[in-house]
Order: sequence, then C-alpha cells, then structure tokens
Amino acid sequence: MRISVLGAGGWGTTLAILLHYNGHDVTLWEYKNHYAKILDRTRENKLYLPGIKIPDELVITHSLTESCKNQHMIVIAVPTQFIRSVLHDLKSANFKDTTFVSVSKGIEIGTLMTVSQIINDELKSISPSQIGVLSGPSHAEEVSKKIPTAVVASSKDEFTAKQIQSAFITSYFRVYSTTDILGVEYGGALKNVIAVGAGIIDGAGFGDNTKAAIMTRGIAEISRLGIALGTRAETFSGLSGMGDLIVTCMSKHSRNRYVGEQIGKGKKLKDVLKSMQMVAEGVQTCKSVHELSVKHKIPTPIANAVYSILFEERDPIKVTYELMTRDMKAEKE
Repeated sequence: MRISVLGAGGWGTTLAILLHYNGHDVTLWEYKNHYAKILDRTRENKLYLPGIKIPDELVITHSLTESCKNQHMIVIAVPTQFIRSVLHDLKSANFKDTTFVSVSKGIEIGTLMTVSQIINDELKSISPSQIGVLSGPSHAEEVSKKIPTAVVASSKDEFTAKQIQSAFITSYFRVYSTTDILGVEYGGALKNVIAVGAGIIDGAGFGDNTKAAIMTRGIAEISRLGIALGTRAETFSGLSGMGDLIVTCMSKHSRNRYVGEQIGKGKKLKDVLKSMQMVAEGVQTCKSVHELSVKHKIPTPIANAVYSILFEERDPIKVTYELMTRDMKAEKE
C-alpha cells in the first residue's frame, strides 16, 4: 500500500520505518520545513528517536498536500490538540479510497472529541468506516528496536480494523483487532492522566503500594467513564486499557509519568513542560477528562486529584491523603 505518516515525532518515525519494512511505499510528513530537510539529509531523527536509521527509500517531506495525495492509508501521529488544524488544510482533498488511522492518544480540549471524532468532524466527505485507531502499550523507543510488542487496531468497520491489523503486523509487532473504536481511544487517552498521577506518587516519595492502588482504582475510573460514553467494559481490561496503563505508569520512557514525577518533586508544570522536547498528552487530556466527568456526572476522584495538582497547584501529599480519607466505598463503586 501507499501510506503516509503525518508527524515525525518518535512514534510517527518508528511506525513509518516499520511500515516501510513491511513492504509499503511510505511517506513521512514533518511539520517544520527545516527539520524535514535535516531528517532527509541525515536519515536519523536525533531529537525524538536517536540511533535509529531511517531507510533511504522512505520519502520525507514538509508538503502536507503532496504527502496525502493518492494514498491508501494516512496515519495520524500528530499531538491531539494540533490534529484539527492539520486536517483543516486537507478538506478539499479527495479521500474516497483512503483509510485514516489515528495513533495519537488524547481528547480535544473544548469539543471533548476523540481523534476519530475529530477526523469525522473535519473531513465530512469520508465515512466512519474509513477511520481506525492503533493503540496499546507501545513505546517508540522499544518498537524501533524490534522489542516484542502487542497492540490493538480498531474501527467501527471490522474490515477496516483488519486492514489496519494486516498493514502493521510483524514478527515483533503483534496487532489484534476490535470494533470498539471509542473504547480503544478512551483507554489510550485516559490512562495518560492516571500515569501523570502515578508519576506524582513516584516524585512525592510514596511506595509501590500507593502506585498499585492508583493504577487499579485508575482503571476503574477509566472503565466507569468509558462505559458511560458508550463503550464496552471488556475493552478496558485489554491492551488499550490495562495494558497501556501498566506500561505508561511504570516505564522510564513514559513522558506522562515523567511530568508527574517532576511535579511530585515540587517543580512547576510550566517549567517541566518547557524542558521537554516531546508532548505529554495527559496534561491537556486531564482538562478534557475533568470536563467529561462533570458533564456526565461520573465520579473520577483520581483524575480530579491530578487536575487539582496540575492546574490549581495543590500539594500532592495533601491531595493523596484526601483521596485516602474519602467516604468508604465498595470496591465495585
């Protein structure tokens, strides 16, 4: 297939290389013209994926129009809050036979839309059956080194989900399929907020017991909110739910956990974000989750606690003990 990957961060670059070695004709789009030229010349993404060679045959471009023309599949690896502006520039293009695949994990501020919903909203000419998602516990740093990884491909249309599955699957990158696209998206987005919380636990000096509690009760919150939004409960016990939550809360590669850890150590959010090259999706998604929980009247105490620490600058230790001393609950609540 002819496939374009939009976004030359670590994950976009990794997937472009994977798809190239899977036999596809791949184009990688980079937003910044000067960096696109550097990538094309050096064949290495030193900012986001150092040490991994980009094959000479893989096309790198700054032209969004050229990268998306006559493609069988377009993979969106742009941070969630910028996706709408990218798609806006593609409104006049013909995508009758193109499948769109989101690999971004976030919820848009204001609209509270997932990426598949943003795509549908911006590109009115395409149908929901042309839209899919690829998600799961998959750090670019490991996939780029061919470390065995499992993820899930999803679309409302089963054929599209399996088309995505077939395009990406390799001996080291196993892809499962499902039709619960919103469940996969909410699992991938909401776990980033819980991962920020897990990082706060690390930075504040709490222990493994506390972190296990945050993760376990976190997946309960994710499931509760996701089900209220029309998804399937079982999705959150799978790769895009519990699987992604585990790796994001535990891994040294996790940007969201890192942000939380720095906040737990007493640093200011603006200073932490300024020091980072890559985007931690959980920070902005935290605002959207807070709004969703209020709008749908779904209790999300951990996400709300993370929100208060990030955006109201509340003390992490005090907030943690407030969580611990809430009214008694049954575990299923």
